[in-house]
Amino acid sequence: MQHLSLILASIALLIAAVPLTAQDDTGTPLLISQRPDGELLGFGSFHEQPDTKTKDVWTLNGHGVLACRGEPKGYIYTQKDYTSFRLTLQWRWPTGSEPGSGGVLVRMTGEHKIWPKCLEAQINAPDAGDFWGLDGYRFAGPDDRRTELTHPQFGKLTNLKKTANAERPAGEWNDYEIVVDGDVVTLTINGQQVNRAEGCDVTAGKICLTSEGNPIEFRNLRITPIESAQE
Repeated sequence: MQHLSLILASIALLIAAVPLTAQDDTGTPLLISQRPDGELLGFGSFHEQPDTKTKDVWTLNGHGVLACRGEPKGYIYTQKDYTSFRLTLQWRWPTGSEPGSGGVLVRMTGEHKIWPKCLEAQINAPDAGDFWGLDGYRFAGPDDRRTELTHPQFGKLTNLKKTANAERPAGEWNDYEIVVDGDVVTLTINGQQVNRAEGCDVTAGKICLTSEGNPIEFRNLRITPIESAQE
């Protein structure tokens, strides 16, 4: 009976673990799966409300779609650190919902909080494509699109506005390609490059997907390392 229980538990784990495909820094496939207890394999999670469980906010369904409820605020983050890489993924506002707030954080370092030090590729409607340097993360860009400010809660912030609107309507999938190569980061949305930052802080850090108050969905996450001459 003990052996049977172990077999049944293993089957339950396999059924619950519906993978999203990605690549780690060796280029081998990494399956991001959700265990029966709701934790995501390969990712940790941070929530504004400490007692929140990952499964309360993030759910991986049978079609490989990672659905975020949006509340409370927080993010999931890779357990591994990445410096230079090509990140591709798809995201959308669920059908029937209003476009809201979200983002992809790269080179996240330091303590977990709302919001940590990193470069954010903005998803907020209608500003999808903007860059934000959070909590003092540094980068440069054209003066006519770049603004610096100090926020009483979030510290030093740097914003670089996108060059074009490329986001699709709610319910349709958007293709995001973020290339982090040494001190240069570029963002392409639906095949159109909409932003480029130079002079970025070069450091190994987490990759995060945020929960910012609105339902949002992700799928087809892939991470491909880049060998940069600056590292």
